[in-house]
Amino acid sequence: MGTRGREIIQLDVDELLTVLNKAFADEWLAYYQYWVGAKVAKGPMKDAIIAELMLHATEELNHADLVSNRIIQLGGTPLTSPKQWFDWTNCGYEAPTEPFVRKLLEQNIKAEQCAISVYDKLMKMTEGKDPVTYNIALTILEQEVEHEEDLQALLEDLDLMIAPPR
Repeated sequence: MGTRGREIIQLDVDELLTVLNKAFADEWLAYYQYWVGAKVAKGPMKDAIIAELMLHATEELNHADLVSNRIIQLGGTPLTSPKQWFDWTNCGYEAPTEPFVRKLLEQNIKAEQCAISVYDKLMKMTEGKDPVTYNIALTILEQEVEHEEDLQALLEDLDLMIAPPR
């Protein structure tokens, strides 16, 4: 990392690197949860839900890239082993052992809600202290909020399809 780039950060960089590596672990696990969920999905509206899960998987992978780039800029090293992801994760990983689309949507909504909390916390931590990380967190938070909304809309459509209002 550049000397001046590190000097302008008004917080403990090692603590920030820990928070970022936890978010990095979350993003990889979210990517895989979306990706594998799209592969095993079964049930009504399967095609629409698979398309949404694959789009979200791609965006989660991009989040991992943004976070890892920032970790490197700060002089850190992103977690180098997938085994570490489970030790570092904030949000965990819920394997899609029940591939019914409703269950997949519920699992991923829960994961998005956790991610929203993670990036909200990161924004509060860096606001006015590290504008670069703050902007990355804001960018990711905007997409995580959109993901939650997309998944909840699909769940509502699924519910209407299965049990239309009277």
